[in-house]
Amino acid sequence: MPQNDKEIRERIKYLMQELNCRQVQFAQRIDVDTSNLSKYLNGHLPISEALVNRIVVNLGVSKDWLLNGTDLPFAKAAPAALAVPPVAQMPVSRQPLGTPVYDIDVTAGTTPRATMFGDEQIVGYVNLPEMANANCKIVRVSGDSMSPVIKNGDFIAVRELVNAQQIYWGQIYVVLLDDYRMVKYIRRHADPAMVTLRSENKAYDDIDIYRRDIRELMFVQHILHIDTRM
Repeated sequence: MPQNDKEIRERIKYLMQELNCRQVQFAQRIDVDTSNLSKYLNGHLPISEALVNRIVVNLGVSKDWLLNGTDLPFAKAAPAALAVPPVAQMPVSRQPLGTPVYDIDVTAGTTPRATMFGDEQIVGYVNLPEMANANCKIVRVSGDSMSPVIKNGDFIAVRELVNAQQIYWGQIYVVLLDDYRMVKYIRRHADPAMVTLRSENKAYDDIDIYRRDIRELMFVQHILHIDTRM
């Protein structure tokens, strides 16, 4: 049984903030009763091994981080890819139900963020339970720099971050600079004022940039591999 309940409660609250979940939403995602979650967070119930395991399994959180504060919150190198059926069979709707799909190639152009996600750019909605997050947006990716994790023409579900300085090292992000947009792993740099952008495709070199040059960050929550075979 965990002994450092106070620290674990703080890390659970941190996860709720990063995932932009209220208690009800967070309880649904980890499949626990909302009132019990409130008791855990308020210290009225001791943190149980069952609660820890539910968070680890349902959210892909590092158990070492949750229990001890070591490792990364999301230690996996890449978010889980969703097995998406052929386009004709995808649960795509023109009605505002599910995650909006934007007619945007997130790796092309320099459109300001303010106009990237206008309602006029929405071409449909995908209703999948794995993406039940009101803050997710689905966009297209071109190029092979992140292949085979993200292939040319794949779609990704992204979540905008309020604080671009809060980075999960080793995770995949959409990085918006003044004159470029790209999808990369963000790695820690020896100079704390900088970060390293790394591709999955080894034919591409690392890119070192100053953190102050990052205008926006979007966390890649899911990858959708589109299979167009009949």
